Amino acid sequence: MAGKLRVTLRKSPISYTAQARSTVRSLGLHRIGETVEVVDNPATRGMVRAVQFLVVAEAVDGNDAAKGTAEASQEETAP
Repeated sequence: MAGKLRVTLRKSPISYTAQARSTVRSLGLHRIGETVEVVDNPATRGMVRAVQFLVVAEAVDGNDAAKGTAEASQEETAP
């Protein structure tokens, strides 16, 4: 589990408990549709599981991040 998790906020935490709102904030999420990458460890997996009704999470391996950076740099240099 040494990778990362990509977590996206899908629903507003407004009408949920203060604990759920705090967990979403602790994950680094502020707006609906916002995506963050967090370290994949038991603590963050527990946080994601606690608010699974508000977020979508997917595992990210290191190759995906490098691939995305390479694609972005190619797009910038293309005429």
